[in-house]
Amino acid sequence: MQLKADLSGKRALVTGASSEGFGAHFARVLAANGAEVVVVARRRDPLESLVDEIQKSGGAALAVTADVSDQASVEAAISEAGPLDIVVNNAGVERSGSVLGLSEADYDYVMDINLKGVWLVATSAARQMRDRGQGGSIINIASITGHRGMKGAAPYSVSKAGVLHMTRQLAQELARYGIRVNSISPGYFATDLNREFLASEAGETMRKRIAMRRFGDFPDLDGALLLLASDASGFMTGSDIVVDGGHLLYSL
Repeated sequence: MQLKADLSGKRALVTGASSEGFGAHFARVLAANGAEVVVVARRRDPLESLVDEIQKSGGAALAVTADVSDQASVEAAISEAGPLDIVVNNAGVERSGSVLGLSEADYDYVMDINLKGVWLVATSAARQMRDRGQGGSIINIASITGHRGMKGAAPYSVSKAGVLHMTRQLAQELARYGIRVNSISPGYFATDLNREFLASEAGETMRKRIAMRRFGDFPDLDGALLLLASDASGFMTGSDIVVDGGHLLYSL
């Protein structure tokens, strides 16, 4: 079933949109529902391909390159993107391994993108929204690993726990400007970050721990995305929507 929301006249920015993961899917869904979409990542060529695809489908899109871990790069991207109504903070990376084997560089790399990057994009966009005086919706992509840690992915889990609390902090302070800040915590979906793992024997063991006994399909996230992006969630801020097939009902 294809979900619908009226986002006509809205401009949405989506980070981490250069790979075939959540970001590209979110951009397609927002564009299909009437939003003008600004897709952001470090790699230009995949962004241009996505923009071309969206435009050929009748949507409106713009590609902007940026490094979300760098404040000057983020501020330049927000300026180039133009007036924003919706921001989807999706950029994310992972470094796997034992907590005793991961390096300081591994930890910093994950935190710079997954946590500091969310902060820089959210606060830069929020300043623009505040100055426009028309409010907006910021949607941070967290993870069920932010609710319960996952063995072998400590920096990622810690970063996503930080995203959850950052969402609440931002929501508290930005509500006075009409800016809503919420998050989505996906369960296990096949993306570039985990595709090999999910196809492995360990991934099959993980699947059996999910109440619905399957991994997520990208359209399973559309309801949460469109709810938070649209006026239907006008009285929601500081909330997290878990989309995991019932995984958190059991131990990770």
